[in-house]
Amino acid sequence: DALPILSGTWSGGGTISMNTGARERIRCRVQYVVQNSGNNVQQDLRCASDSYRFDLVANVAHSGGSISGTWSESSRGVGGNIFGNARGGQINAIAQTGSFSANLNISTRGSQQSVTIQSPGQEVSEVAITLKKGGR
Repeated sequence: DALPILSGTWSGGGTISMNTGARERIRCRVQYVVQNSGNNVQQDLRCASDSYRFDLVANVAHSGGSISGTWSESSRGVGGNIFGNARGGQINAIAQTGSFSANLNISTRGSQQSVTIQSPGQEVSEVAITLKKGGR
């Protein structure tokens, strides 16, 4: 199942791309707490580059291949709903609030995970990171 394999702490890095075309290296750490026999997960994703940082918390429920829940980003005081699907090691979701929408893709294979967040037209247009379970 997609959610129980997430459990634990993952860390690594990648790139953050701004709508200006600028790109920076970014370091991230994510903690997943899986509850309710794997049907609920809380994600706390913290990332920082030289000039940008974010702290994203999501609470998601999984049922019959679908996921839904809420998310918030504390440094900007924004939050909203998240929905999508989860199968095997693949999660595809959309996070929304007001006029903002971002596509979130998480692919987990063994102890490695890739996370891509795309939000065309926003200040940050893409975040692409590769994480290792228990990594530093």
